[in-house]
Amino acid sequence: MSIIINWLISGIAIVITAYLLPGIHLSGFKAALLTAVVLGLINAVIKPVLKLLTLPLTIMTLGLFSLVINALLIMLTAKLVPGFQVQGFLWAVAFSIVLAVVNWVLSIFKHDD
Repeated sequence: MSIIINWLISGIAIVITAYLLPGIHLSGFKAALLTAVVLGLINAVIKPVLKLLTLPLTIMTLGLFSLVINALLIMLTAKLVPGFQVQGFLWAVAFSIVLAVVNWVLSIFKHDD
């Protein structure tokens, strides 16, 4: 049940973030839920490998290169999910930052047993 609640919270966060950023287009809540699944899978499988490969560059940039990795993974998600579009790299960076903040705010309201 916890997985479904987290999935719904991620979908709501994606909808809110897409509403706030004009460079992000979302066709509906179904696309947001699919985006949440694909982004979650990409973050679970591809992101750790990329973080390991780019560790020296991330250290040299004091962690700022992780924003680049997040933006690239969001752009990959946009290519894979129909109904989710990102207009450019900077919008993907903005989406990454705003999505993290919105997820954090929504997680405050989640009740953990």
